[in-house]
Amino acid sequence: QVQLAESGGGLVQAGGSLRLSCAASGTIFVINAMGWYRQAPGKQRELVADITMGGRTNYADSVKGRFTISRDNAKKTSYLEMNSLKPEDTAVYYCRIADVRGYVTWGQGTQVTVSS
Repeated sequence: QVQLAESGGGLVQAGGSLRLSCAASGTIFVINAMGWYRQAPGKQRELVADITMGGRTNYADSVKGRFTISRDNAKKTSYLEMNSLKPEDTAVYYCRIADVRGYVTWGQGTQVTVSS
């Protein structure tokens, strides 16, 4: 069984920065994609960014140029560097991994609140 431990959320003023981390543990097959999603109150969960095993990245238009996703395969950890944060970035951020079999695991979520 795979567990994901997220950290780094919190309260920050607009224009500030946060760095989220997601560490995988347990019985892990080879991890393919690692990603971050977010869900604001009353809205659907949406993709923020993801990164493949080969390092190819994909970002939501709303975060391009402000957020950077990276991963450390040896540590089975992904990171989301968030800069120039805006109040509309306020949401619960969820880590997600998919192994090469297509099996998906979600983290429990971490709250990010950006005050204006």
